[in-house]
Amino acid sequence: MKVRKRTEFGQYIVADPEICHGQLTFKGTRIMVKSVLYYVSKGKDWEWISEAYYGRVSREAIAEAVNLASDALLEKMGERRRAA
Repeated sequence: MKVRKRTEFGQYIVADPEICHGQLTFKGTRIMVKSVLYYVSKGKDWEWISEAYYGRVSREAIAEAVNLASDALLEKMGERRRAA
């Protein structure tokens, strides 16, 4: 059986099988990255998002999540272009 381990994706984001079943979360929290990205996609102000999570997700952490999501999308699109 393969044992998954904690993986850090930058300064603020982590995937830990012991936390939220290994979903991406912000370090030291159970706040899922996908939840914060949802609010970003709906046009919520980053200050609003941070306050909604009682300051536990900083603007810098939100920026890191957006940058990682952007990188993942661009990488995925690059794979599709090569395959076409």
